[in-house]
Amino acid sequence: MVAANDLTHIDAHGHARMVDVTQKPQTQRVAVARCTISSSRSAIASLSAGPENDVFAAARVIGIQAAKQTPDLIPLCHPLLIGDVALDFEIEADHIKIEARVESFGQTGVEMEALTACAAAALAICDMCNTLDPLMTVDGLRVWEKRGGRSGTWRFDAGTPEQAGTPEQAGQPDSARAEASDRG
Repeated sequence: MVAANDLTHIDAHGHARMVDVTQKPQTQRVAVARCTISSSRSAIASLSAGPENDVFAAARVIGIQAAKQTPDLIPLCHPLLIGDVALDFEIEADHIKIEARVESFGQTGVEMEALTACAAAALAICDMCNTLDPLMTVDGLRVWEKRGGRSGTWRFDAGTPEQAGTPEQAGQPDSARAEASDRG
């Protein structure tokens, strides 16, 4: 079981709280999130042959707007001055890979903004294309890279966490999950 003091958004009394970042230094922050939309080959072929630019252009704008609206959707997230949001789409035979990259200069990270951008873009594509395949699924949403702040830089490549620097600098994002899964 996780102790309340191990969760940054839970106070000593077990109540939800916004993390105090007022004393943290401002640094360059970057986060990359990825997910995959799985679909039938015929749906992907139709999307690739049709007006896909409109679908991906709309999904890109929706993802950017979602990143900017993250604190409205997840109230414990801090409102941030986001410097850049970029979304890329890679079409394969039976899936679409989505990558969102968010950058800021501030006192807290942009991981939630990258996740929100990626998820919203995926949901937008599913919504616009549900007549092609109503059984589309969104899988594998996760932060793939994070830079800046106290925990430094870390990335998740090919299913293996590769962390830059010491575990203290990297924040141990995946080792903590591995330890928890070892406990059962």
